[in-house]
Amino acid sequence: MSNRNEGEGNRTATRAYDKHARDFVATGQVAEKARAAADAVDGPEGRDLEQAEARGKAHAREEDRLLRPSASKHDSER
Repeated sequence: MSNRNEGEGNRTATRAYDKHARDFVATGQVAEKARAAADAVDGPEGRDLEQAEARGKAHAREEDRLLRPSASKHDSER
């Protein structure tokens, strides 16, 4: 793997992710893991998972706001 910075759209990382995703699908565990995830959301840890999701979405909203062409320098300092 190369150490050079590929920036946005990092092809090396994309290829690695795609390979790992294909390898996981090939294990035949997708349905089992999906059921386990659904059980976790519906179980005792569901509230923690929902809070983590909300934090992730809030972070994504913040990033999107900063990517707006109209975002000022002041907006990025908040």
